[in-house]
Formats: sequence, structure tokens, C-alpha cells
Amino acid sequence: MFSGDGGQLLSDKSLTGSAGGGNNRMKFNILPLAFFIGIIVSPARAELYFNPRFLSDDPDAVADLSAFTQGQELPSGVYRVDIYLNDTYISTRDVQFQMSQDGKQLAPCLSPEHMSAMGVNRYAVPGMERLPADTCTSLNSMIQGATFRFDVGQQRLYLTVPQLYMSNQARGYIAPEYWDNGITAALLNYDFSGNRVRDSYGGTSDYAYLNLKTGLNIGSWRLRDNTSWSYSAGKGYSQNNWQHINTWLERDIVPLRSRLTMGDSYTRGDIFDGVNFRGIQLASDDNMVPDSQRGYAPTIHGISRGTSRISIRQNGYEIYQSTLPPGPFEINDIYPAGSGGDLQVTLQEADGSVQRFNVPWSSVPVLQREGHLKYALSAGEFRSGGHQQDNPRFAEGTLKYGLPAGWTVYGGAWIAERYRAFNLGVGKNMGWLGAVSLDATRANARLPDESRHDGQSYRFLYNKSLTETGTNIQLIGYRYST
Repeated sequence: MFSGDGGQLLSDKSLTGSAGGGNNRMKFNILPLAFFIGIIVSPARAELYFNPRFLSDDPDAVADLSAFTQGQELPSGVYRVDIYLNDTYISTRDVQFQMSQDGKQLAPCLSPEHMSAMGVNRYAVPGMERLPADTCTSLNSMIQGATFRFDVGQQRLYLTVPQLYMSNQARGYIAPEYWDNGITAALLNYDFSGNRVRDSYGGTSDYAYLNLKTGLNIGSWRLRDNTSWSYSAGKGYSQNNWQHINTWLERDIVPLRSRLTMGDSYTRGDIFDGVNFRGIQLASDDNMVPDSQRGYAPTIHGISRGTSRISIRQNGYEIYQSTLPPGPFEINDIYPAGSGGDLQVTLQEADGSVQRFNVPWSSVPVLQREGHLKYALSAGEFRSGGHQQDNPRFAEGTLKYGLPAGWTVYGGAWIAERYRAFNLGVGKNMGWLGAVSLDATRANARLPDESRHDGQSYRFLYNKSLTETGTNIQLIGYRYST
């Protein structure tokens, strides 16, 4: 029996000796005995082992089973899997799997070409555009913040890539392959008005006016003409006059999101004054841009800690809602509402936590969205509309480009036979301080008397929206010097 307080093992059984036959009480210390028993019954730790002889009498005919002893469900190799990117099914294809660097799991080996086909913007991922298209690379080393999970049982590969690195299409986007040039057709629009006026002496005068707008559509080409006719007649006189207003041929240049115009047209007038001319023009066309990216609106940046829902409100109305994967994100397809205001951004994480922040913004006419380029190239002969002026030849080019952090740079050049002008400017959305732009133009001219004159002009624009009172503050300043 065991004594509760002495720690002794006592034996009360009598032992009979051969010599004396007497009974001796023996007392043993428990510690050496317990140590000896512990050594005997100590469990031996053995690694998991799969005996290949259960599968075949010849062990060499059985595949290497060592991976299973380490908890791996499949060995390295090529497997046909269903690919899900950010919880959206993409395709079913063969994917090469290799052991991860820590040796604990299989990792997909993907190429930049495969990632681009799945919707990843290879130019947004640092260093990805320099990799050969068919290079097999692990997802984690190729895209920072990307994760993967391989469901062996269902043969599914789940990938998550931060929204910042995805080729996200703006709301309202329609792929160019779905654009339709329409049918071959001739068009005629007319507007006719006429009247007869009788004076107090009984005489009459007749007046008539006709405006004709004709056109021809063939494929992607558009031919347009605008002509007017006027007639007036009275006692002793009659006047009949046809006047040609303008004619032009145009077509879309889809890869450039631009329009080519040949014939009579106008320069854009966003940097230099717009003029009527006859010649050729290639310019950006906002009609080829999704309506959610027309005009200026700020780009919203942030980081989603997990799969989250983002909501953006302006003036109490929800103007944007989407679901974001974990990682950095960029929202650049917000419909512009007015020339400024405050955007209330709410980010609800999967764990229930909520992030809230405001994005105040204002705009001036020259501001462009981040990454948006707008240009115009024109060349031809100036049309004054009168017979008393010359029609000099000229060339004009303007450009505006949106930079990060609300900056826009713009400029242009105007070169004619006797006149040259160069413009350079910068604009900035300063958040709650408003928006401002400042540019300078330097020009030189040669007058008919062959005298030369130089001059500079400076232009300042400012706009601030006060949403609390519904007020817009706009300032315009010009300064000229010669």
C-alpha cells in the first residue's frame, strides 16, 4: 500500500529465511523503483511509416510515399483544377504545383501570361512586366499580398490578388469588339421656314429659309455636309442665295480612343482659343470612354484588411458599392457629381470592423483623372468666315495628363506663319482647400509691317465647393505683359 505522507512503498508480507525462519520486514524507497519503471514503460516516439509492401510485393514498383508521412495530400506535379480568383470562377485548366519553400504545402507555379489572362494587370505589379511571359513563378513572389489555397478534395485552386493589381473595368465599360459601326446609310435632315409679310400699303414680301444636313455612313467612315438656302422677294427685287457652311469626313480610331476628322472643323479651345479651320485633326474622344470616367473625380486609395464591402456616398446618396479582396485597392470609376464635394467612404471588413474616412475634392476645367491622357493635334488653314482677312496655315497641339495625388500637367503649342505661342501649366485638387490651376503662355508675332512683338500671359483658376451651404467659390485671373 502507499502512504499518503511518507512517500514510502511498504510491504507487510512476511519473508521466511532458510536459516532462521524468522520474518523480516523490508522497506524500499519508491524513487529508484519509479525511475526504473518509467524507463521500461516510456513510450517510444516513432515517425509515421507507410509500408509499400501493402501495395506491392516489389517496393520499387510503388511510388515514393514519403510525402504522405509529412502530412502532404498530393506530391508535386500537374493537376487539373478549377481556378477561382477573388471568389470568382475563372477557368478549369492544368496547373503545375511545386513544394513551397517551407516544405509544408503544394504551391501553384503560374506564369505572367496566365495571370494576365485571368485579369491581373501585369503593368501594375512591380517587376512583373520584366518577367518572360512563360516564366513559371510562385504567386507570392510574383505579387505582393497575394494568397492561394489548394482544395485537394474538390480540386479547386483559390487565389486572392489585391484589387490594386487587377485589370478592373470601369462601370459602363463595353469592350470594343462589341462596338457596332452601324449599317451603310444616307441621311438627310432639313429645316424649312417661310413667311409672307404684308405692309400697310398693300405690298407683300416673301421670305424662305432652308437648312440641309446630309450625310453618308460607310463602315466606320462618316461624311457630313451642312448647306443653307435663303430666299427673299418683294416689289421690284428678288434674292436667291445658296451658302455652303461646312463639310467634313471623320472616323473613329479605336485603339487610341480618338477621332480623326478631315475637312471643316474647330480646334478644341481648352488651352488656346478655339478657331474655325479647314484641315485635319486627331483628338481624344470622351464618347469612347466609359461614362463613369468622364470628367474629373478623385481616385480613392486604401488597404482592405480582409474581404470587405466598400460604400461611397456623396450628399447622402450612395454613388458606389463593391466588394474588395484583401490588400491595397484603388477606386477610379466614380461618377462626377458637380464640381466638388465630400465623399464619405465606408469599408466594412469581414470581421465586422468598420473603417470610415472622408475624401474632399474640387475641380477646375483642366483637371484630369489619374492616368487619363487627353490630347488634340490639328493642322490646316484658318477660316475667318470673311473675305477681308487672310487664311494662314497653322498647326496646334495640346495635351493634358492626370498624375497621382490630384495633380494634372498640361500644355500646348500653336505655330503659324506669323504667330507662335507656347503654353505650360499645372493643376491640383487640394482637397478641402479647393482646386487651382496656373499656366503661362508666351507668344511672338510678326505684324504686316514686319515688326516683331513678344508677350506673356498668365492665367489663374480657382474653385471651392461648400457642401454645407451649397455654395461654389470661383476665381479667375488673367495677367498680360508685352
